[in-house]
Amino acid sequence: MRKIQFVLAFLLFLPVALPAQESFDAAAVQKIRQEGLERSQVMEIASWLTDVYGPRLTNSPITEMAGEWTVEQLKKWGLSNARMEPWGTFGRGWTNERTVVQVTAPVAFPVLAYPSAWTPGTQGLIKGSVKMVSIESLEDFEKYQGTLRNAIVMLGPPRQVLPSEAPLSRRLTDAELEEMAARSGAAEQRGRPNVSREEIRRRFAVQRALAAERTKFLAEEGVSVVLLEGRGDGGTVFVSSSGGSRSLDDPARTPVLVVAVESYGRIARILEKGLPVTMEVDVQNTFHDQSMETFNVFAEIPGTDKADEVVMLGAHFDSWHSGTGATDNAAGSAVMLEAVRLLKALGLPMRRTVRIGLWTGEEQGLLGSEAWVRKVFGEPGSPTPAQKKISGYFNVDNGTGAIRGVYLQGNSAVGPIFEEWMKPFADKGVGTLTISNTGGTDHLSFNAVGIPGFQFIQDPIEYSTRTHHSNMDTWERLQADDMKLNAAVVAAFVYLTANRPELLPRPQPLTP
Repeated sequence: MRKIQFVLAFLLFLPVALPAQESFDAAAVQKIRQEGLERSQVMEIASWLTDVYGPRLTNSPITEMAGEWTVEQLKKWGLSNARMEPWGTFGRGWTNERTVVQVTAPVAFPVLAYPSAWTPGTQGLIKGSVKMVSIESLEDFEKYQGTLRNAIVMLGPPRQVLPSEAPLSRRLTDAELEEMAARSGAAEQRGRPNVSREEIRRRFAVQRALAAERTKFLAEEGVSVVLLEGRGDGGTVFVSSSGGSRSLDDPARTPVLVVAVESYGRIARILEKGLPVTMEVDVQNTFHDQSMETFNVFAEIPGTDKADEVVMLGAHFDSWHSGTGATDNAAGSAVMLEAVRLLKALGLPMRRTVRIGLWTGEEQGLLGSEAWVRKVFGEPGSPTPAQKKISGYFNVDNGTGAIRGVYLQGNSAVGPIFEEWMKPFADKGVGTLTISNTGGTDHLSFNAVGIPGFQFIQDPIEYSTRTHHSNMDTWERLQADDMKLNAAVVAAFVYLTANRPELLPRPQPLTP
């Protein structure tokens, strides 16, 4: 059994007068735990969202079908007002229907490759010679001018692949959890690199400008296809970037393929020997321009005497396209759907209304959650009345790994509350709180307008090493026992938040 970590570090941030010990209905939590661990439907939900309705690139027809299926499930489970609610303009939808890439000479072999999102297809089978180019500055354009028409261009030499001594899959150790628990906001701030936000933005702007000019140059030179070496190895290809624009006014002109390092390196080494390489490429991509708007999914379980107050749980619904979007983030969506199914199936009374929100556009910058949160709860510093009626928001977006605790997002006042709420799951390794913030996902949209939003600490499993935005992000990578536990933990936290006498404490006073 793992050693359970209970955090004391946050006590340094609490007022001198500590609140009374948090009390709650332990019998109800036990029912949630038993139902969640013994009669779970979370893996079946995840299969529908991956095997049938994956991948879910925002504003694609597949994502719309996934939304329709999800709304029907929420209705079947008895939730109220299940709906797909538009949140604003996103841009063109895009899907990939066919990708066949084959070297034909000097010897034939298949190439493992995936199109970059929002790039055009090849308009049928094309045949061409492969050329290696290296464009690292504007001055490099001149040496390739007039030499690339109808070529299949490799953009840069291959990298060296070294054997990894670290395991692909792992769980958080006791030492790592202890270190997380001991962090303070001040220490974390001191440890950050001394690089200003303005300097980071400047560097990115320079990189984007060069990339835009390079894309324009290659299109004007008549390049047939651009090949990029993918991050990852061992057959894993990370494919997360957009190779084109979502805007009708700025369509991409050249297909871009992300190639597995093993395939990319083999082609490059043949070219280095002075041998010509020819390829056949057939890529069918479709742009969907019927609507530039897209949606989030919502449903509610109405509360009783405090029904005008709300507890929210959610996850992002969209994914990238080379896998089926399993750990990122069908895992989170399935966990949240299973959590509300558990609460409804058990019929446990809840004082506050529980609302699930599943967001699109997260992969492009938290677009769906941010648009909805600001519409409903106001801009930062200018809250609406509804902002003062929401207790908190719980998010899952770190893959399939078991929940081990909660990031407090600097909100030390909730520490004693969550410490008590974790105890029914201590035997499963749930017990760590850290004052630290974690970013990159939809709880930040809530934090930005003064709402307590939380992301759970999870075992990494293969998230960063194998599945995050990769072709390996499929149902097989999901861990059933972890998913069941996560749904039960989330359901318990939501139930307990819904039935507290008061709202969860804010990290700071609300702006008048």
